[in-house]
Order: sequence, then C-alpha cells, then structure tokens
Amino acid sequence: MGSVDQMQALFSTLSGAKVFDLAQAYEVGMPQSPNHPIYQHSLVRRHGDVVRSDGGSAANDWIVTGVHVGTHIDALCHVSQDGFLYEQVDAASVTTAKGFTQFGIERVPPFIGRGVLLDIAGLRGVDILQPGEAVTAGDLDAACVRQSVSVTKGDALLIGTGWAEHWTNRAMYEGKHGGAPGPDVSAADWIIDHGVRLAGGETIAFEQILPGGGHATLPVHRRLLVDEGINIVETLRLTDLISANVSEFMLVVIPLKLTGATGSPVRPIAVVPA
Repeated sequence: MGSVDQMQALFSTLSGAKVFDLAQAYEVGMPQSPNHPIYQHSLVRRHGDVVRSDGGSAANDWIVTGVHVGTHIDALCHVSQDGFLYEQVDAASVTTAKGFTQFGIERVPPFIGRGVLLDIAGLRGVDILQPGEAVTAGDLDAACVRQSVSVTKGDALLIGTGWAEHWTNRAMYEGKHGGAPGPDVSAADWIIDHGVRLAGGETIAFEQILPGGGHATLPVHRRLLVDEGINIVETLRLTDLISANVSEFMLVVIPLKLTGATGSPVRPIAVVPA
C-alpha cells in the first residue's frame, strides 16, 4: 500500500471518531499538592494599553506554575530513593541550578498508543471511591474481567476512581485530612508485571493516600519511577470516559519540552473510533 493509500486509510479510520479531553482546566485557586508552587495567571497588557497606528491592539498575559500542578506527567528525575534515580543514577551528580542533566521531561517522547481505562469505582458499584481506599492488584484483575479487556505490554493504564467529581471541592480533592483513593504497592507491581508504559489516575498523587497521611511516603512513585522507569500522569479528568463506558482507546499524551524539568503540564486526549 502506498503512502497516499495509507494516509487515506488512517483518515478513514479516524473519521467520525470521538475525542475525549482528559485534562482539568487550569485556574487560579485550583486543587493542587501543597508541595509544589501554586498556579498564578495574570493579564499584563490589556486591549487599548498599546494601540497600533491602524487601531489594532493585543492583550497578553503570563503564568507561573509548578510543573506538578494541574493535569501533568512526572519525569523520571522527579523521585529518588536513597539518593538515587532510575537505573541507580546518583541524583546529586545530575542536578544543576537549571534542572537535571539526565531523565528530564524533555527526554520523554510523546505517547501515542493504546490506552485502557479500568473503572474501579464501577467495579465496586459506586460513583466515587472512599477517601483513603486502596486499589489493589485484585481490583485490576477483576476490572479486566468485568470490562472484557486486557492490559498488554506498551499500553497506557488509567485507573478510574471517580475522584475527579470532587474537583470543585478543593479540601476534599486534595485529601489533606481524609486522604484519597489510589493504587497500593500490589497494584504498582501489577502495572509493572503487565509491561505498562504509562500509568495515570484522577488524584493529585497516583497513590493510596491514607487519612492524615499526606504525601509522607509515596511507595507507588518509587516502584514506577525509580525502580522501573514508568511515567505517571496525575490529576486526570476521566469522568466522560467512565460515563461513556469506554475501556479502550487511542491515547495521546505530549509533554512540553522543558529542559531538565521534573514534569510537565499535559492535555491528554482519548480518541475512540466511530
């Protein structure tokens, strides 16, 4: 098949496809981890502040944000264990004032591939998991059976907890006191055993956060980022995918090329063929 035929076949496949936006909107005051700089946005030039000779004018603004605020992806340099990053690279040896010389987010290629959503809230017969509730390896197995789907090597795995429904309740969403649902270490091992390339969920931290525990320890981050080199996407909005009973899709996740950065904002999309 020639290149023109291949392109026509591709466009034919995507014709009528439904696109799901999986990102939360960035806005001042949105929920976020207290460990990271807050998101700030301000208009610095208004229409009319400067007017061109032909009457035209332009407005512009600036943003200041931590790279782990809003819907974002973690780079492998984000977490260390006992002073070491992925592949036992000494963290101090690759740290500079301008960021990391190894495992920065600019080295993470765009992900365009098969995505699988496992709806754990649906598995439990609820809309939203309880604060501090664990998602276990057994849950992931059971969800695969319930949804008649498999997770294979190279896939992206998204775990639905319903937590995105709490987005407008900052105190609840952040889980400072009550905790937040998420995968435990058994689920992390399941993700590793199935060869998952990218993992993500709806909470600020892709972890089971116990009531009052905060982000004191992040064992799932350690297993995925440090031990296995699996990137994590957090603060996703999976509501529409869950409502549409979608389990499989083409997922597109493209980090910004922020040299030496520990993460990047992303706007993931799920494409479901007609």
